[in-house]
Amino acid sequence: MKLVENFDIFAPVVVPPEEYFSPGHRACQGCGEVLAVRLVCKALGPNVIISMATGCMEIVSSPYPHSAWRVPWLHVAFENAAAVASGVEAALRVIERKGKIPAKNTHSIAMGGDGGTTDIGLQSLSGMLERGHDVVYVCYDNEAYMNTGVQRSSSTPFGAMTTTSPPGKMSFGQSTWKKNVAEIAVAHKIPYVATASPSYPIDLINKIKRAVDVVGPAYVHVLSVCPTGWRSAGNNSIKLGRLAVESAVFPLYEVKDGKYRLTIDPPKLRPVSDYLKLQGRFRHLTPDLIEQIQKRVTEEYGILKKKCEE
Repeated sequence: MKLVENFDIFAPVVVPPEEYFSPGHRACQGCGEVLAVRLVCKALGPNVIISMATGCMEIVSSPYPHSAWRVPWLHVAFENAAAVASGVEAALRVIERKGKIPAKNTHSIAMGGDGGTTDIGLQSLSGMLERGHDVVYVCYDNEAYMNTGVQRSSSTPFGAMTTTSPPGKMSFGQSTWKKNVAEIAVAHKIPYVATASPSYPIDLINKIKRAVDVVGPAYVHVLSVCPTGWRSAGNNSIKLGRLAVESAVFPLYEVKDGKYRLTIDPPKLRPVSDYLKLQGRFRHLTPDLIEQIQKRVTEEYGILKKKCEE
C-alpha cells in the first residue's frame, strides 16, 4: 500500500492514553461508530465543547443518570448540531475577548450521524460552513438511520437493503447513489475537508488534529461500520473499513485550501465484490448490479485521482 508523505500509518505515533469517551457505554458489539468517536475524542483532547445530534451515540452514551462523556457535551436536536456548535463558538469568542478564558484554547465541535448530517441537518451544516464559524464538524456515517430501525438515508449506498428500501419484485434495494457530502463541503471553499475511517486510526487522528488547527470551519466524514444495519459480523468491522478503502468504495483523502491529496493510495484496487460479499444488506445483488456498482466506483475514483494529481 502506498502511503503519502508523512501519512505512514505504521510509523510510531504517540496516541494519548486518556479516554474522553469512557468504556461502559451501550454500543453494539463491533460498532465502528463508537470506535471512531473514541479516536476522535483522543485527538481532540479535553478542551472542547461537543454538540451532538440525536442518534446512536447519544442513545448509547447517555442513558439517565449516566454518561460516557468526560468532556463538556450537549445533546441537541436531530437537525441542528452545526447551528448549536456555531452558537457555542460565537459565545467562546465573546468570553475570550473579555479575558475570561485563554484565546483559542477551547474548541467547538459538532458531531452527527449521516441522518443528522446528509439529510435533516444539511441546511444548518451548510450555514455553518458558509458563515465561516471556527467549528470542526465530524460526521459518523453508518449509511442509514440505524437508531430507529435501519431506514435508508441519502448516504445509503446504491443497492443496499434497508427497512424502507427492501429488495423484491419491484425493487433491488436502494435506488439512488450515496450523497457525497465531503464534496459538498469542499464546494463551500472551507479550509479543510477530509474522509477518514477508524480502520486507519492514525490517519483518522492526524486528520482530526489538522481540522482543529485550521482557522475556520472544517469537515471530517468518517465511515462507521454498523454490524446491525449492515448485517455483518461484529469481528469484521475493521476488515470492512479497510476493504472499503482498498476497493475505493470509500477513498481516504483530504482537501486543504482547495488542494486534494490521497492519504491512503492502494497500489491495486480490490474488486468491490470483496467488500459487498461480507454484508447481508447486499446479498440480493445480481452480478449485473455489482458490475454497475464497480463501474461507478472506478469512475469516481479516477475523477478523485485526477483532482489529487492537479
